[in-house]
Amino acid sequence: MSTSRHQPIAPTVLRRLDAGAGIDAHRHDDHQIAYAARGVLAVATDQGHWIAPADRAIWVPAGTVHQHRAYGRTDLYLVGLTENPLGLTAPTVLAVGPLLRELIIACTSSVAATPADARLRAVLLDQLEHTSEQPLKLPTATDPRLAAVCALLIADPADPRPLAQLAASVSAGERTLSRLFRSEFAMTFPQWRTQLRLHHALILLAEDHPVTTVALRCGWSTPSAFIDTFRRTFGHTPGRHLDRSR
Repeated sequence: MSTSRHQPIAPTVLRRLDAGAGIDAHRHDDHQIAYAARGVLAVATDQGHWIAPADRAIWVPAGTVHQHRAYGRTDLYLVGLTENPLGLTAPTVLAVGPLLRELIIACTSSVAATPADARLRAVLLDQLEHTSEQPLKLPTATDPRLAAVCALLIADPADPRPLAQLAASVSAGERTLSRLFRSEFAMTFPQWRTQLRLHHALILLAEDHPVTTVALRCGWSTPSAFIDTFRRTFGHTPGRHLDRSR
């Protein structure tokens, strides 16, 4: 994933990133919570892309080589942890409620390993044990036929062609591609395309595009159809999301 500006990281820190800024590929010995209190954060590895608005965070397991990318002006909180309360072995998007949000922010304000800091982190770990995982991942294809179809739609999420036509454009069979979506991504083609469009929508919203523009550029037939899908996925409307991200 290319970026226009890059900044170093620390195990537990707040970074304020301009739109388009990023953190180059790196790894760390501790697990990490990456949370954007403002803006939208994307994390990329060689296995896929994860994206999180202000009510989500991304869990990055220790040893995972990954990059960060900011969409919109982003306040990025990075919390390093030696514990893995959810037992996660791959990056995962997590729901962030009001209490977990404040705990993440408070942990980045600590400047020393004090007893109070240890207690704060204990509460953070307790909250993590009760948070839910969110299906906001775009996995990376390994089969070249599947990768070719994914590339077409990533370049234009509004492309309305059904799988049969997309398959023909890359000299593959529809049934073959349908099987590959299930075997490689554990998703159907419509599920993957919806994930892609939601990823793109979060980026456009972070860049302050109007909801109607976002809906059409991401391939929804009407703004109301986009709003309905967005609400079912994130629990609130795109308009409310814009207010939260600023």
